[in-house]
Amino acid sequence: MVAAEHPAKIYLTEAKNSSLPEKRDRYLLLAAHAYINNGNVNSATNILTSMQKTMVNVPTLQAEHIYLRARIVEKTNGSEAALNLLQYPPHWQLPRWQMASYHQFKAKLFKNTQQPIEQAKQLSLLSNYLPKSETTAVNDVIWSLLQPLQEETVQSFMRDPSNPIFAGWLQLTFIAKHYAVEPTQLVRYLGEWQRNNPYHPAAIKLPGDLEKALNAKPYRPQNIAVLLPLTGPRAVVAEPIRQGIIASYLSEYDNNVAINFYDTQLGATNAYNEAVTQGAEFIIGPLLPNEVEELQKMNDKLTNTVPQLYLNQTEHFTPQPNQFYFSLSPAQEASDAAHKLFNDGVKLPLLLASNDPIGKRMADSFKQTWLALTNNNAEVHYYDAGDQMKLTVQEALGVKDSQARISRMRDLLGSRLESDFRSRQDIDAIYMISGSQDLALLKPFLDVNFSVFSEPVALYTTSRSRLENESTQAAQDLNKLMISDIPWLMRPSNETQMVSELWSTWSNSQKRLYVMGFDSLELVNRLAQMRAFPGYQFMGRSGALSVKQNGVIDRQLSWGQYTKGQLKPL
Repeated sequence: MVAAEHPAKIYLTEAKNSSLPEKRDRYLLLAAHAYINNGNVNSATNILTSMQKTMVNVPTLQAEHIYLRARIVEKTNGSEAALNLLQYPPHWQLPRWQMASYHQFKAKLFKNTQQPIEQAKQLSLLSNYLPKSETTAVNDVIWSLLQPLQEETVQSFMRDPSNPIFAGWLQLTFIAKHYAVEPTQLVRYLGEWQRNNPYHPAAIKLPGDLEKALNAKPYRPQNIAVLLPLTGPRAVVAEPIRQGIIASYLSEYDNNVAINFYDTQLGATNAYNEAVTQGAEFIIGPLLPNEVEELQKMNDKLTNTVPQLYLNQTEHFTPQPNQFYFSLSPAQEASDAAHKLFNDGVKLPLLLASNDPIGKRMADSFKQTWLALTNNNAEVHYYDAGDQMKLTVQEALGVKDSQARISRMRDLLGSRLESDFRSRQDIDAIYMISGSQDLALLKPFLDVNFSVFSEPVALYTTSRSRLENESTQAAQDLNKLMISDIPWLMRPSNETQMVSELWSTWSNSQKRLYVMGFDSLELVNRLAQMRAFPGYQFMGRSGALSVKQNGVIDRQLSWGQYTKGQLKPL
């Protein structure tokens, strides 16, 4: 876009004095541009509307006209409406600066509408029109946008003959995700990709994290130790994890790899030292928070540590290159829910959380993530069990205020006044952080406290709310409610049936621990690459798993929705 360096009135004067239509239109466009820069969209709109019928048929000026109208529409009607307007015919021959502005603006609009693939596509087109000195920064943004996407999503967009540069980015992303765990395969397919795309920006300089993944040496232990409380009061918690690790070992590992269990009941340090003495090359566990802290302190003093995947996470720790943390963290689940609501287009969520340590921790985690995503605070109401729950719901929905107003009106106008309460209409989603027993009351309270004047909002909840028996009448009452959980529990299979038959008394919580154990062993050979390459996701039974720079395993859960008493995957 040509910069409008002067006030609009100067350009309007020049336009009035111009005898050539093309020159007149250029000055009118500059005047509209100047008005937009000053926030005067009404004056800009008037100029663009009045000149439209008599405008000269010059593509550069017509493109500028569309561009400026789209800028106005973005301010008045939003990014989606601006995208619908911002379309240049493919046959137009426009200068490089104009095409750069076009693709840059479209990338911004796609970012605003949360369409990362389309945003990356526009940035790849933008890089064609930029000086080489500026392309590196754009390429880094493209790569960062593609990394969080799941492998299946990338694959579905990979063949795009109309945009070979973007198709090349997607192919590279797929190779990096699919072969990250096998360095020799990764090197082979990267070399093949570079030969097929010799002039691609990433072929000239590979993204930094991909270089790291290439150089990262995977863990290939032949002796794996598992530290768990095998006896004592906490053994009942560890047993599903132990069974999951054994099931994973029987299905994935050959006889050349040994796996040994060590009891932490007599002390985590003792179990650790025994495992190391017997040649452990990788350690899974321990499980209990105090045991994790105990071994963290010990490992912080050692110069050479055995690679380790803790099965819990402490609040404060010093990241170490060979130390990883895997847990079914409620706080992590709430953060993942914030991303889900954001991606669903929710603008003003309301949280109803149990007034207990887990409820507060999950609400805080949701709020932090929501603030990072939107720069807005999420509204939270904490409820206590029993009669207080109903009062909290009414207060959160503004029903108490409405009922108080009705009462005052009846006092003034008499008891025959007919009226319905009104619930608030500004929120567009409710996220309930509760146990399953609370949810059985909370959901009906919400249903009856939405007024006849309000559209019911989207309802979300956590895996803690999930019913053990979803064929009951209670499940019918949860209609339209969306819930997060591990993928393994979201889609019944032969494996879930087998586990239910073998351990018929297990609750959903115990099944999640079983799956955590299964995934922990599957992660061992992948962790080094996952840490070096943050975009690498492993589709585990407990979620889409990735590793943060501090070694914490991040989980992205699956979502389902209750429909006629049955939980259906979304």
